[in-house]
Amino acid sequence: MQQNVTKRSNASKLSCFWQGIDLSGPYAGIAMLFLIGLPMLTLSRAALMFWQSERVAATGIWPTMLLQGIRVDIIQLSLLALPLLLLAPLLAGERLWPAWRRLNIVWITLAIAALALLEIASPAFISEYDSRPNRLFVEYLKYPNEVVAMLWNGFRLHLVGGLLVTGLAGWSAWRVMRNWQRREAPWSGWKLWLTWPILFLICALAIRSTLQHRAANPAMFALTADPMVNTLILNSAWSVTHAIYGMQHEANSSDIYGKMEAADILAEFRQARASFGTPHPLVDDAEIPTLVDQKATVRRAKPLNLVIILEESLGATFVESLGGVPVTPNLERLKHEGWWFEQLYATGTRSIRGIEAVTTGFLPTPAQAVVKLSLAQRNFSTLASTLGQHGYESEFIYGGEAHFDNMRGFFTGNGFTHITEQKDYKNPKFVAGWGVSDEDLFDKTHERLSAKHAEGQPSFTLVFTSTNHSPFDFPDGRIELYEQPKATDNNAVKYTDHALGEFMVKAKASPYWQDTLFVVVADHDIRVRGDSMVPVERFHIPGLILGADLKPKRVRTVASQIDLAPTLLSLMGVDAKHPMPGRDLTREADDLPGRAVMQYEQNYGWMEGKQVVVLRPEKEPAFAHYDRQTKHLSAAEAPPADGEALARRALAHALLPAWLYREQRYRLPEE
Repeated sequence: MQQNVTKRSNASKLSCFWQGIDLSGPYAGIAMLFLIGLPMLTLSRAALMFWQSERVAATGIWPTMLLQGIRVDIIQLSLLALPLLLLAPLLAGERLWPAWRRLNIVWITLAIAALALLEIASPAFISEYDSRPNRLFVEYLKYPNEVVAMLWNGFRLHLVGGLLVTGLAGWSAWRVMRNWQRREAPWSGWKLWLTWPILFLICALAIRSTLQHRAANPAMFALTADPMVNTLILNSAWSVTHAIYGMQHEANSSDIYGKMEAADILAEFRQARASFGTPHPLVDDAEIPTLVDQKATVRRAKPLNLVIILEESLGATFVESLGGVPVTPNLERLKHEGWWFEQLYATGTRSIRGIEAVTTGFLPTPAQAVVKLSLAQRNFSTLASTLGQHGYESEFIYGGEAHFDNMRGFFTGNGFTHITEQKDYKNPKFVAGWGVSDEDLFDKTHERLSAKHAEGQPSFTLVFTSTNHSPFDFPDGRIELYEQPKATDNNAVKYTDHALGEFMVKAKASPYWQDTLFVVVADHDIRVRGDSMVPVERFHIPGLILGADLKPKRVRTVASQIDLAPTLLSLMGVDAKHPMPGRDLTREADDLPGRAVMQYEQNYGWMEGKQVVVLRPEKEPAFAHYDRQTKHLSAAEAPPADGEALARRALAHALLPAWLYREQRYRLPEE
């Protein structure tokens, strides 16, 4: 009985606390938004910082992070309060007071629930992507079937727990606001209009959070060299809000690094291009300024067919000889049979970024990959459209639904003549959340290649695996597990490698082998993260070219995914005019330092040999040195002697793709 009395007493105290807060004014709803939202967001940030305490402690600024975090929370809560504040003069008078009360109750309840949902989603998102929810979170909302399947199969507890906590937060906000339901309009019209301009000015200043020329933005809170820690200073709602805002301004996204006239961009591009090996000559074409007249270095009576196997999330972290775990024995065996890249780097951290680089040779930007951008859906240069001018048919083979990330739309508009996706598989051996198994994928690939060879049709085939994607589901009994439990990335990669090995055995025994060049390359590494401005070691990926009469070779120069397409055209024996800025590695000496480009969120990494310059939003370029042996990026104490020229080259290459896209200059010349 005493326990029941105590419970009633505590509940009574809590009720009295909330009832003691003045809910009589027209702005009471806005006040309650701050009274509930500010402690909730602060506690969430503190919990995330405690969870990531090792990386937070390494920065030495945790008190500053908490204080600046409160500043960000005030910005976000002010944004949520703004719609109510704008409507107050119209609805908060005595005549419409009941409608104003109901609007406040609904709006505050939904706002608190939304804030709670995004904060609850943050730990799982950080674990997977080393960042608070960002533009990727927004993009995934477009594909509910795939995302719900992934969450239910791989993050069921997170999903159920998150929904329960979100519901509890919304219910609590509604309970608090319910006390306001029977209040009468307390203020006269003149008092409402007298106070409104003052509150509006305060809200506007809170949203700007600065008197400087530019309003506060995430770059202002990038206080450390660790990008993930910087996102902890934000709250997830503001992170997502800015992601949505940035997606509406894709065309000028690269301007965050600085400005440069188009003529200067192109001049820097030409100068940098000439410094790497002996590039093919540029065509003097004002409409397509990067147009290259490429003559294949390997002359063939009949050009080879091409198969690119794009491996989902297969970074160097899964390849023992590149410093990773030993889960790719078949790839390690195959590397002795062709061109093996020891220093190949992805351009980004997402599949569509890898697709962009490998199939179009396009440089990365802070914007979405061109696969999803409107101006690139037609007449955008790709390997498929380039080879199409030489009579090739191009096919995309995928185990899932090809509409994901707009792959179908982009491919069909830019040279691909056939799409094979999940619905085209009859009686697959295994179906996971992201589509049929990689075994089914490679069986279909073998079937299609055999048919094309029988027809005598020149072909380019892009094959995209999916098993190495959360929730890492694959059939039992195929491999000896690397670790327990079964559903881990290491086991999924080992299964994918098994499927690749089985396919290569069949391919070598098939007539199409001697007429075909095969490429095995990753789209990106899994969970790209690190405490440096650009975690270079997590952009390192395996790359292998083999097949036909290709002789084994170790490619030791620093190379980028954008260098693959020009190199492949030469090895295939295809002469072509194209706008791809990548290097034809068949024309370079083995001892050249090389270069790679890496887009990491809004940081842009440009690496020449071991020198690295990082462009950051609204900040000076940062210089560093990358040690491949230790996989450590160390900041330079002072800019190198050629630092200004290095930064200028990086800036030109960061701005060039956005200009080419905006002006629609990345296309093939008319036949």
